Amino acid sequence: MPHTTTARAARRLAGAALLALGTARAARAQANPGAVSAPPGPRAVAALQGDVTLRDFHFDSGGTLPALRLHYRTLGRPRRDAAGVVRNAVLILHGTGGAGTQFLGANFAGELFGPGQPLDTARYYIVLPDGIGHGQSSKPSDGLHARFPHYTYGDMVRAERRLLEEGLGVRHLRLILGTSMGCMHAWVWGTTQPGYADALAPFACLPTQIAGRNRMFRRMAMDDIRRDPAWQDGEYRAQPPGLTAALEILFVMGSAPLVQQAQAPTQRAADSVITAFLAARRAATDANDFLYQFDASRDYNPSALLDRVRVPVLAINSADDEINPPDLRIMERLIPRVPTARYVLIPAGPTTRGHGTHTQAAVWKAELARFLDALPPVPNTSAQTAR
Repeated sequence: MPHTTTARAARRLAGAALLALGTARAARAQANPGAVSAPPGPRAVAALQGDVTLRDFHFDSGGTLPALRLHYRTLGRPRRDAAGVVRNAVLILHGTGGAGTQFLGANFAGELFGPGQPLDTARYYIVLPDGIGHGQSSKPSDGLHARFPHYTYGDMVRAERRLLEEGLGVRHLRLILGTSMGCMHAWVWGTTQPGYADALAPFACLPTQIAGRNRMFRRMAMDDIRRDPAWQDGEYRAQPPGLTAALEILFVMGSAPLVQQAQAPTQRAADSVITAFLAARRAATDANDFLYQFDASRDYNPSALLDRVRVPVLAINSADDEINPPDLRIMERLIPRVPTARYVLIPAGPTTRGHGTHTQAAVWKAELARFLDALPPVPNTSAQTAR
């Protein structure tokens, strides 16, 4: 393959990377800014890391990058059938502003990737990419700023496929599991590239355009940055104050009343929580990156193509998700268009975390295990050393 040299070199240099507990906790906080802290879990999960350079990448907006870098992590080993096709690969996709690291903490990896668990890495080959504009993948803050092509979810999914094929030699997936933005990517995969995966598990999203309050929140957050004179059309030297206002909206979007009340039952505690959140996020967030990440959802709308999805689907939302509130009844209207789909709405309770329930695997892993057990068996395979 012509574009795998960077990936091979990176894997040799990276080896088995150990990600510390602090990193895992930070990733969980990023995925769910209002979550109550979980008890300490395992300190690290071993993963291989690498980069794939995608040459001459064309974006839906008309822009082009001569070299687009995608960072990824893998766990387990690919297993190929007699024709050489990998049959045990699982693609797990993160949310807006997140990265593949968010799946390596105790609340996710500790519940899913161990011996006998639903995605046991002795059985599955787990691929955790950083999407375009996120994590260690190419993004505006690398230097292009507002000259970086304005990417869409369609661009991100095409890049994910090229990462798999050109970097890892994977041309078929056993499962695509996506959370939040990754959930929406799973629907894009299923409707634009049907049959590429044996099954889909979209968690914490809706398979329709982002409208209503969800869109209003996103528009206000983007406007907070764009309308700030200090943004300077993306050529600021220090993060513009409008980023703080955008982060405040992000907090509200991902919050849930029961979670925040348990986390901060007094006025002093509430002030402390939001102060700490904003300080941590300001230090870790770039305004251009944030703006592009939110804007990427602008043309997402798989609803008209749902009848293309023919593989089994397990869609899960939680009742305390303020981004996808169940009282809108949108899932109930749309999911019948997917004859192979099952929709589960998790009741709000002491173990749910609002929108962030998608990374609290203990809440839904039994459903995932039943779903995987019911899938048709894969052909006989043998373990392969990662490419």
